[in-house]
Amino acid sequence: MSKIKPAPLPPDTVIGGYRVIRRLSAGGFGVVYLAEDSEGQQVAIKEYLPSSLATRAPGELLPKVQPEKLSLYRLGLKSFFEEGRALAQISHASVVSVLNFFRENETVYMVMNYLEGATLQDYIITARDLKGQKVFRESTIRSLFDEVLRGMRIVHQHKMLHLDIKPANIFITDDNKAVMIDFGAAREVLSKEGNFIRPMYTPGFAAPEMYRRDASMGPWTDIYALGACIYACMQGYPPNEAPQRQEKDRLSLALAKLRGVYSDNLIEVVEWCMALDPLSRPQSVFALQKELAREGERRYTKLTVAEKMRLQIDNLVTDTKKTVQKATAPAAVGAKPK
Repeated sequence: MSKIKPAPLPPDTVIGGYRVIRRLSAGGFGVVYLAEDSEGQQVAIKEYLPSSLATRAPGELLPKVQPEKLSLYRLGLKSFFEEGRALAQISHASVVSVLNFFRENETVYMVMNYLEGATLQDYIITARDLKGQKVFRESTIRSLFDEVLRGMRIVHQHKMLHLDIKPANIFITDDNKAVMIDFGAAREVLSKEGNFIRPMYTPGFAAPEMYRRDASMGPWTDIYALGACIYACMQGYPPNEAPQRQEKDRLSLALAKLRGVYSDNLIEVVEWCMALDPLSRPQSVFALQKELAREGERRYTKLTVAEKMRLQIDNLVTDTKKTVQKATAPAAVGAKPK
């Protein structure tokens, strides 16, 4: 039986002087509302409400937390509050602006600029469905991630990590600005304290060290995710998740199919960012910026006939394995035998 998610605040609820208009989105760690301030200016308000720790009935304001989960709930709440405080000190066009943060209803609220536009994920899905040779042009990818990296460099200089970079957390505004949203400080604290690391992170974009409780995380962890985002812009799909890559790494093979479509330099940048060994990745955003800015050194190496044949054979073997796995998969529980 699936766990019931906490109910969002009803429209017209007033919190901290802001009036809730409607819910915009909800995730494992909270709810985001469209609201307006006393002057009628629209804002986005993020409420700390982890669904794994708290419940709330429709129409109620206060979350209910079981006594055995209270200390963990408070730990995440403290981290969420500190995240708001830290983000409020950052002023950069590519980082979501935190206008205010406050405690109320036994939780914390973060007030941010309301952005209009769509996520990079939305754009990738639309571009992918057009089935062109390229999901995005290389110049578009370089320009977009130059903006994102400028913002991430400031974030890292403030001793913060994002920890959940993915296309759904890169917002493209209607005036074509790329903005990083949904930072994960509370997520990281809870993952270290709790016993549920895997659901915290997005498969394909989470670095290998995020799956280990004892691993050290740093700028290189966000850089892995940035590389995975560039990969998704090239392929239209996320890369294989890290544990799967550690068993059998097919990243180079997948990228090899894009030779001649994207420059050797861009392909090498993605491989560098997504190295399984953290020490083999760029250790700073600045190092990645320098490499991504090397416009004049682009080469496009076409695949040879022999390489194309090898890739076709590899695809055939992969498709055959998938067909065999489906045919031999056990029947679903409760399914009637034919």
